[in-house]
Amino acid sequence: MTADATTDTPAADVAATTRATVQEFLTARMAGDTGRMEELFADEVDWLLAENPVVPWIRPRSTGAECAAQAAELAVHTVPEESRASLDAFLVDGADAVLMGHLSGRVRATGKTFEGPFALRLTVEDGRITRHHLYENSLSIAQACTPDAS
Repeated sequence: MTADATTDTPAADVAATTRATVQEFLTARMAGDTGRMEELFADEVDWLLAENPVVPWIRPRSTGAECAAQAAELAVHTVPEESRASLDAFLVDGADAVLMGHLSGRVRATGKTFEGPFALRLTVEDGRITRHHLYENSLSIAQACTPDAS
């Protein structure tokens, strides 16, 4: 068994911790448990989500509290009962996890829907998420947030 060079922890243990932490994060995210998500995020997070000024819940974030708050902000601006996410792949390599799937929803203010594939890269260090990079169909989301011309 090999060890992680930075921690002397067996690689299998690092991967198991990553998988467990990401599963806890997904459970908290689906439940809207921002308190638990804040606990799972590190104090400082490398957050990446393509900004668009017409999408109110997509903005720069760097602290665990800011990252956890994104879920609550999303719920305010979308119709939670119409939000869907499916997971097609959950890959773990040491401290890194990549999730791929499909998401859809409806923007409350416009009534418009969005949908598309996503990829989420998370890094877990010492049981906390230090990287959250989300790649999604930001054009579809921006179009759903833009009111029709009157």
